Amino acid sequence: MTEINQLYQQAVELLQQLINIPSFSKEENLTADLLEVFLNKKGVKTHRQLNNIWAWNKHFDASKPTILLNSHHDTVKPNSGYTRNPYDGVIEDGKLFGLGSNDAGGCLVSLIHTFLYFHERENLKYNFCLATTAEEEISGVNGLELIIPALGKLDFGIVGEPTLMNLAIAEKGLMVLDCVAHGKAGHAAREEGENAIYKALTDIEWFRNYRFPIESEVFGPVKMSVTIINAGSQHNVVPASCNFTVDVRVTDAYRNEEVLEIIRQHVGCDVTPRSIRLKPSKIPKEHPIVQAGLALGRTTYGSPTTSDQSLLDIPSLKVGPGDSARSHTADEFIYVDEIREGIDLYIKMLEQIV
Repeated sequence: MTEINQLYQQAVELLQQLINIPSFSKEENLTADLLEVFLNKKGVKTHRQLNNIWAWNKHFDASKPTILLNSHHDTVKPNSGYTRNPYDGVIEDGKLFGLGSNDAGGCLVSLIHTFLYFHERENLKYNFCLATTAEEEISGVNGLELIIPALGKLDFGIVGEPTLMNLAIAEKGLMVLDCVAHGKAGHAAREEGENAIYKALTDIEWFRNYRFPIESEVFGPVKMSVTIINAGSQHNVVPASCNFTVDVRVTDAYRNEEVLEIIRQHVGCDVTPRSIRLKPSKIPKEHPIVQAGLALGRTTYGSPTTSDQSLLDIPSLKVGPGDSARSHTADEFIYVDEIREGIDLYIKMLEQIV
C-alpha cells in the first residue's frame, strides 16, 4: 500500500504540472516535452514522433504478447463558462481543478504510474507498451494512429478515458456522410426541371426509417441522423442539387465499410464519407482483462462517445478514473481519490493477468 501511495502522490503532482501547460490539440509539444523528461528521469527509455511519446517495459521480450496502455495529453479549449483559471491545477475539497484534469489527465497519469509499477518487473507473462498520445480530441491523424506501426504487435489495449473505472467493453464508431441528390434546373413557374430537394426527401426519409437487420447486444441499432441540408439559390429556380449531411453512429455489429455499402444500395444520392477511420470497437466479456475488472466489482457498459479506441484493430477496454459527464465542462475537475483508485484498480486488474 505504501508503494501505491507513492505512485498516487507522484501522479497527482504530474497532473498538476500537465494542467499548468496549455496543450490544445495540435499544440501539445510542451506537455510532450514534460512527459518525455519525466519518464526519462524514472529510467524509462522513451521514443517520440511529433507529440507522441511511447515506451516499453525494461525487460521487453519479443516472444511474449504485449499490452498497450494508452491515453492522451491534448485538451479542448476552455469554454466561456470558466470561473477560475483553467491552468491553475489547484486542489480544493478533494478536487483537482483544471482543463484536462478529468479528460483525460487523471487517466493518463494513472496509466503512466501503473506502467512504472510494472516497468522493472521480470518474468512477466506480457510486455507493456505505454503510449501517451496527441490529437485525440480532434480525432487527428498525428496522434495514436501515426505511431501504431511503430508499436509492433499488440495483444490487447487499455484506453484511458474517464469511466468511473467501470468497463466500456464496446464503443460506437462514427461516419459523417456528405450526400448530394442530383436534379435538373428549371423555372419554378413552368413544368420543367427535376427538383433535387424532392429527390433528397426520398433518401432522407429512408435514413430516418431504415433499421439495419443486425442489432448490437450492447447498443441496439445503428443510428443515422440527417443533421445539415442545403439547396437552392433563388425562389423561382428549381434546384439542380441538394446537399445534406448524415451522422452515422456505427455499432459493434458492423464494420464501417459494411454500413456504407448498405446505405449506397438503398439511396439514389451520391454518398461520400468524410472518413471511415473511426471504427466501432468491442472486447468480449470473456476476455481476461474484462473478467479481472468484473472480479473487482466493476460493471460493463457500451460507450456512446468516440475515443482513440476507434483507431485500434485489437481488442481494447476503455476504462479510467473520472466521470465522462465532467468532460469539456467549465471548471473541470477530478477527485484526487479517483486517481488513487484508478492506479490501484489498474494494477489489481493487470496483476491477475501478467
